[in-house]
Amino acid sequence: MSKILATLALAFLICVSASGQTQQPIRVNCGGPSYTDSRGNVWQADFGFNTGTAGGNATAMVSGTNDPKLFQSDRWNASTTTPLIYNFNVANGSYSVNLYFAETSPAQQSVGARVFNVSLQGTLFLQKFDIFSQAGGAYKALIENGHATVTGGKLTIEFDNVVQNAVVQSIEILPDSSSGPTMTLNFHYPDGTPVSGTINYSVSSSLLSFSGTEALTNGQAQCVLFSNPGSIGISAQFTVSLSLVDSAGHQLWQINLGMNPSGVNFGSVQSSTLNVVVQKV
Repeated sequence: MSKILATLALAFLICVSASGQTQQPIRVNCGGPSYTDSRGNVWQADFGFNTGTAGGNATAMVSGTNDPKLFQSDRWNASTTTPLIYNFNVANGSYSVNLYFAETSPAQQSVGARVFNVSLQGTLFLQKFDIFSQAGGAYKALIENGHATVTGGKLTIEFDNVVQNAVVQSIEILPDSSSGPTMTLNFHYPDGTPVSGTINYSVSSSLLSFSGTEALTNGQAQCVLFSNPGSIGISAQFTVSLSLVDSAGHQLWQINLGMNPSGVNFGSVQSSTLNVVVQKV
């Protein structure tokens, strides 16, 4: 049963369309040199930016990560008129974007001292974002995960100052891949009628939190199982909340669970179907 729940949790980390991707991951150590992380991934030296200043704190003892180097350099925006923008040429498709943050500047180590907005593909992703507040203090690693759809061959990440200077330590762009196994969730009433509604999901760990929705089609939601949660920042205990809401707004089903990905062999998971019968409200 625990493996079924773990699989269900991972199914909702990334729900993608059926289109494949050939784009290789992009990893950038903002403001710093190239770096090979603890998992063997190579991070390129800073590139793709339009403006900003390379900075950081090379001696910062950043907690909550096996790779403090990815949080010790940064690029920050000194301009009051021009946003800091990173542009990357990528294949059209869907992408998972991880932004790495840690408040390593003593002058900004209080709530409200540094606040900024972040947009992905022109859509607001993080509004009035405060690293110190969100991370729960100074020198604490924080990864924010978002999703972007590219149709014009370019992925754009924009950082806009609100209070003081917008900053980012590292950027990771991963193509949402459909090459893995799939899980089909079938929600229906006792008489066999498919449910019309939406799945709401939220995922959180000590470094990462995100949420989203997946609309049912003929009572079904189909997801690609993402077997390597560590590559999007989930390498330790995480919690998942899932709920099903019908078209009238009634909550028909809910599950909350905690899971440690190191305790389950997700790589052995195969395509599967889960049937859930719910009562009509």
